[in-house]
Amino acid sequence: MSPPEIRPGQSVELLKALHLLTRDGKLNQDSRRKLKQVYHLYHFIEPLLQDAYAASANAADATAPVLVDHGAGKSYLGFILYDLFLKTRPRGQVIGVESRAELVHSSRQLAARLDFPRMQFFAHSVEEAIASPAIPPRVDIVTALHACDTATDDAIRFALARDAQSIVLVPCCQAEVASALRARKAEALATTPLAELWRHPLHTREFASHLTNVLRCLLLQAHGYQLTVTELVGWVAKSREGRGGGRSAASGGGEGGSAVRGGGGGRV
Repeated sequence: MSPPEIRPGQSVELLKALHLLTRDGKLNQDSRRKLKQVYHLYHFIEPLLQDAYAASANAADATAPVLVDHGAGKSYLGFILYDLFLKTRPRGQVIGVESRAELVHSSRQLAARLDFPRMQFFAHSVEEAIASPAIPPRVDIVTALHACDTATDDAIRFALARDAQSIVLVPCCQAEVASALRARKAEALATTPLAELWRHPLHTREFASHLTNVLRCLLLQAHGYQLTVTELVGWVAKSREGRGGGRSAASGGGEGGSAVRGGGGGRV
């Protein structure tokens, strides 16, 4: 018998492979916490999948809607979304994009073992993913879970290039802007009182993270997305996440956000 937290029809084998269940199919305190986090994130994305599924009801292509998990790592998120939403439906596809070939290989093996035929995985850089003929020219949803530093920006580039209707991002480890602020901190402190905003190391990191997310939001707005920003709490570190519906995008790192393009609104 499965633990009561496991949903009917959910793959116990998958949860074991993702270390959300112990080898004997049990939940300990740590795995129960992780599973709760997974369900929490799924609740953000499920309405987008429902909207994309309804919008593609008359599509001739059996793979529609298409969700791309960019910077997928072990494809943790993609597998969960497929198992909870697409597995029992006749249409829809999850594509995992990851630059590390060994992780792509292991994800392909797991998908084959679980008989998840509408999951594909590609060992691509962001440039290769944008140019790849194996990925549909237009995708419905792009996700990036804990995409470290500029990997989040790579996911945004890919989503814009593939005309994604919705984007969900949970950034982390945002170091690019912080390193630029540190490099010229002494000069800034000598020339402008605004530099007091990032004088101290903690403030440098927090201010740079905030500035990074604001710039991402402005970029998405400039491309016609409507944004909602929220906060995911309870992860290893606070994560900002964004998501939306209609044409939506999400961005965050400690915080969350969503963006919708072409009307409608985003909920997080």
